[in-house]
Amino acid sequence: MEHYDGENDYMHQEDDWDRDLLLDPAWEKQQRKTFTAWCNSHLRKAGTQIENIEEDFRDGLKLMLLLEVISGERLAKPERGKMRVHKISNVNKALNFIASKGVKLVSIGAEEIVDGNAKMTLGMIWTIILRFAIQDISVEETSAKEGLLLWCQRKTAPYKNVNIQNFHISWKDGLGFCALIHRHRPELIDYGKLRKDDPMTNLNTAFDVAEKYLDIPKMLDAEDIISTLRPDEKAVMTYVSCYYHAFSGKQKAETAANRICKVLAVNQENEQLMEDYEKLASDLLEWIRCTIPWLENRLPENTMQAMQQKLEDFRDYRRLHKPPKVQEKCQLEINFNTLQTKLRLSNRPAFMPSEGKMVSDINNAWGSLEGAEKGYEEWLLNEIRRLERLDHLAEKFRQKAAIHEAWTEGKEDLLQKLDYETASLSEIKALLKKHEAFESDLAAHQDRVEQIAAIAQELNELDYYDSPSVNARCQRICDQWDALGAMTVKRTEALQRTEKLLETIDQLYLEFAKRAAPFNNWMEGAMEDLQDTFIVHTIEEIQGLSTAHEQFKATLPEADKERQAILGIHNEIAKIVQTYHVNMAGTNPYTTINPQEINAKWDKVRQLVPQRDQALIEEHARQQNNERLRRQFATQANIIGPWIQTKMEEIGRISIEMHGTLEDQLTHLRQYEKSIVNYKPKIDQLEGDHQLIQEALIFDNKHTNYTMEHIRVGWEQLLTTIARTINEIENQILTRDAKGISQEQLNEFRASFNHFDRDHSGTLGAEEFKACLISLGFDIANDAQKRTGIMDAEDFKTCLISMGYNLMNISSSQPEV
Repeated sequence: MEHYDGENDYMHQEDDWDRDLLLDPAWEKQQRKTFTAWCNSHLRKAGTQIENIEEDFRDGLKLMLLLEVISGERLAKPERGKMRVHKISNVNKALNFIASKGVKLVSIGAEEIVDGNAKMTLGMIWTIILRFAIQDISVEETSAKEGLLLWCQRKTAPYKNVNIQNFHISWKDGLGFCALIHRHRPELIDYGKLRKDDPMTNLNTAFDVAEKYLDIPKMLDAEDIISTLRPDEKAVMTYVSCYYHAFSGKQKAETAANRICKVLAVNQENEQLMEDYEKLASDLLEWIRCTIPWLENRLPENTMQAMQQKLEDFRDYRRLHKPPKVQEKCQLEINFNTLQTKLRLSNRPAFMPSEGKMVSDINNAWGSLEGAEKGYEEWLLNEIRRLERLDHLAEKFRQKAAIHEAWTEGKEDLLQKLDYETASLSEIKALLKKHEAFESDLAAHQDRVEQIAAIAQELNELDYYDSPSVNARCQRICDQWDALGAMTVKRTEALQRTEKLLETIDQLYLEFAKRAAPFNNWMEGAMEDLQDTFIVHTIEEIQGLSTAHEQFKATLPEADKERQAILGIHNEIAKIVQTYHVNMAGTNPYTTINPQEINAKWDKVRQLVPQRDQALIEEHARQQNNERLRRQFATQANIIGPWIQTKMEEIGRISIEMHGTLEDQLTHLRQYEKSIVNYKPKIDQLEGDHQLIQEALIFDNKHTNYTMEHIRVGWEQLLTTIARTINEIENQILTRDAKGISQEQLNEFRASFNHFDRDHSGTLGAEEFKACLISLGFDIANDAQKRTGIMDAEDFKTCLISMGYNLMNISSSQPEV
């Protein structure tokens, strides 16, 4: 029988029962009938039965009897008294028996059963049914309710219209019950004639056949199932479990035939177990006999490594060799107990091993092995602790020595480096900072060196086996430490000395840069000025440049002194470098100017000075020649310009103030023209002087206000004016002759025009002309009138124009005279 987890399952069942305390009346009726029939199916084997389930179990006697029948066990002797205490005692005995089967009863007490509580009584019976009728059902690794459901599903699977999914509505049509019966006893029911729509017939058929032919009491009525929307699950499950037990008994007969074969197989298996025991016991005892001397060997080792190997061997024994033997010993005892049990169950005499191979003999030998093992382990641990003390000191020495040696590695080479010889001042300062940090680190390692020496001394005092190598290593560390200290002091002095020298050189570099930079700028400016192309136009400008150049040359001695001072700074740096063997790694960090560049530029300045002198002299001569040309041109221009102006004025006066006849005036003007034309050679000479000035690129002349362009324009105007005046006289003669104007009239016209030409511009405006006409006796009216004079206004206008007068803004529509 498989173990049943009664506590968990019955907890759930009791919880279900608690929730069902308020049962549906139909369900309660079904449970009463089913549970009563089920109890009676068992009680009748004892020759009794019950009528009322909650009344007949109150005294506990039939309850105890029911449990004895269904369990096959004897319960405690019941109390035969009629008092309540006797009844409670009997019910408690029954409940205790149920609890002893692993069933946890919740909320069900003896008092409720004795008091005839129907709900509690039904709950108790259901618990008994679950434990003794349903729990042991096992189908394909499922048990109890699930197993019973699976059994029903498997058995009814081939049947049409049957689908068992639960223990309530799946059974309402009765085909499930009929299918179970037909599956095991097909001759009892004609399944083909059953109809799904006739549940009453189906249920009655199944219940009647089960009661008549299968000895299954009728626990439910067809009417109760049909009239209920959902039949009571517990009632249906109880009823179906009776079908299961009725049909499962058929399988028991089939297994009886196999028991004889099993008996023979068991006997053969028992004999094999006896042989296996004898062999396994012999092998185990032999292994124990060989192992104990190895565990009792207490020969100590001198080194930790050797003891560690012993410990490792012991661990291998514990980890690899002993566990299989422990398993063999355990298996030997299991086999022995199993064999004895099988022999006892088979009513065979107990097995008696050979002498010395009893389980007790093996246990005694195993106890001796355990004792030797324990003693060996304690000895190993003590020896290891002893050696660990020494090895711990030695390892501590090695670790500290290794750390120190790793720290000192490369330190001697670092301290002996001559990197400061080629370093700059900033690099020297960085090296000093780095060296100061090293000194601090060195001081911090002093404690480690002292600890190393102290540990070496302690190992010597404890007679450590490898003391010579420890002492040698300690001595090397101490010697190296002393050497590092000496080299540290030496490097400190060298770095400080180099720093002072480089600081001095740096100050000189800085002074050199401060003085060389402005001096270099002065030389570059001087070279730029000396090579600058100058453009001057006057002798005063070239004289100003010459004066400035002479002033510059006067500063050259002082500049040369500054140059010598700057070069002296550089020479002082070179002297320091040579004297103290300073290896200069670079150039002046404050400037890119060097002495060679200063000397080269100074030489260039000295070379450019005489060149500048020569250029200024040549330019001075050229400006003197230009000044001569200016004066030469100005002398002639200052004569010719006024002469042309005078001639222009004279021609103007002649044209206005002419006396005599027109023919005399014409003759006089032509003679005047001839004298003007005879002046042309002087104009040509002035053109030659102007050509020379242009070739000399002279653009201004302070000695005269006249330019050649002015002279040319004035000359051309002079010639044009004299020619126009002569032409006017000739036109007057033609007009006079054509109009018959007398000389006196012409003179009168000229005098009147000149009178009204108040600005002497030679022109008359409209009002001036009108006034002139009135003065001559012309009558000016606003409308047309007949002439009262000898000529009209147009004729007078024509006459004036022919005489050379200019009339402005006078239209041809002027009123007639």
